[in-house]
Amino acid sequence: MNTRRCFLSASALALLTTACGRSNKRVIGVIPKATSHMFFVSVHAGVDQAAKDLKVDVLWNGPQNETDFARQIEIVDSMIAQQVSAIAISATDERALVAPLERAIKAGIPVTLFDSGVNIDDYVSFIATGNFEAGITAARTLAGFLNGQTEVAMVMQKPGGTSTVLREQAFEQTIAKEFPKLKIVAQQYCMADAARSRTVAEDILAAHPNLGGIFASSEAASLGSIQAIRGRNLVGKVKLVTFDFSKTHVEALRDGTTSAMLVQDPFHLGYEAVRSLHQKLNGETPPKHQEMPVRVILKADLDKPEIQNLVQPKWLDETH
Repeated sequence: MNTRRCFLSASALALLTTACGRSNKRVIGVIPKATSHMFFVSVHAGVDQAAKDLKVDVLWNGPQNETDFARQIEIVDSMIAQQVSAIAISATDERALVAPLERAIKAGIPVTLFDSGVNIDDYVSFIATGNFEAGITAARTLAGFLNGQTEVAMVMQKPGGTSTVLREQAFEQTIAKEFPKLKIVAQQYCMADAARSRTVAEDILAAHPNLGGIFASSEAASLGSIQAIRGRNLVGKVKLVTFDFSKTHVEALRDGTTSAMLVQDPFHLGYEAVRSLHQKLNGETPPKHQEMPVRVILKADLDKPEIQNLVQPKWLDETH
């Protein structure tokens, strides 16, 4: 991408602060939950494309790890000090980010929430996957692979992240309501860490030898669960429904480690987050809520052109 981007670094901070304060060039700050996950690499690509199409600059900065809400708070406050034109954020915690975002709004900086919500009301738009519906879909999809009474488990992301919490709550409620013969025998957080999720999944598999299936509610939870099932030679024996995508996700679906993959459209999330703020800055009123459906992908779907465009987009080869 040739999009101009402002990176938050010690050497550029003074220059960027001056630029934001003295020029009329619009700078939209975009703060992901984490910069290390493929999901947010995809969001970043959408943000860059929107910046190019709409002729705005973006300041992309986020914590390395999704659990680091303190770093997100620092970044919000830094962007307020730099007088960015607007902020889009995927909050690591729905409560911890309330005060800093209220400071931004009070300073006249419009805020769009994407992917994961915050307990504030004065935001411009909330743009996200329909995460509760995604959890329902995950429960129904996993149940469809299981015959008769059996045990299932969840490898969960972390407390306080609205997007994954909604998926997990919906999964649990749907299993209880629609599939009474299924029993959730374990549900543990991986704290957004793929290595930890492998340990969590291995512990669950060891403790429950009759386990029939696992729902992994996030990218990190999925990666560790894939490794655990392979490591314990349970491919095909324990059904796995994963969330999000990466090359590892796709390979696992092809070789049968995963039974189904639930996929969001993070590129579109990033694009629409920037577009909503561009509309706001132009005096327009973007939709208050934009909800996007999740897609269920099976092995037989992987070679379809529209699926290839979703899980192996051209920009991915350009950035890796």
